[in-house]
Amino acid sequence: MSLVVRPALAAAWRAVRSRRGRWVAGGTVVALAAVVGAVVLLGEESGPPDPRAREYRDVNSCLLTGEQGIIAGTPAAPVWAGMQKASLETRTRVSYVPVMGEQSAKNALPHLNSLLQRQCDVVVAVGDSQVEAVRGEAGNHRAIRFVVVAGPETAEADGERAPGTSENVTVVVETGDGLEDRIARIIQKALPESE
Repeated sequence: MSLVVRPALAAAWRAVRSRRGRWVAGGTVVALAAVVGAVVLLGEESGPPDPRAREYRDVNSCLLTGEQGIIAGTPAAPVWAGMQKASLETRTRVSYVPVMGEQSAKNALPHLNSLLQRQCDVVVAVGDSQVEAVRGEAGNHRAIRFVVVAGPETAEADGERAPGTSENVTVVVETGDGLEDRIARIIQKALPESE
């Protein structure tokens, strides 16, 4: 056997030592590495999908906040926590957009429009400018449910429609205990029925 193997190895070594041989050997190594990489990266998963992965319904709840967003201590923080709580119970996606720059209804409007283009099923607004923008636009988007978090003077009853607003706008009083739970309940009621 060594009579066959030894001459074959010597011939291979002479071929690799030549310039052309190095190119061929290098190309072969690169090609093999590419094949191995493709198999590893693109190979199919073995086994079932991760059972901890959440499967979401095609339903979105979106939050429009002031410039500080959902940072702890802001008016939007308990609202965001309530939205996340509703998301856990209903398997719906939640997201938020802070209004950057001037805090006015005029500046909040493009941010609100971005949420409407994302096809949010429920839009929650926190902050005077954001609430004003929602109240001005809600009547033009009757298929979307809007929830505004405002001071107690704007609602006759918490979780109800405020006088002079569109029927698809629910007002939540920002003061008092349990804002997180009230938001979660209201969003659950406002979401489309399960598919």
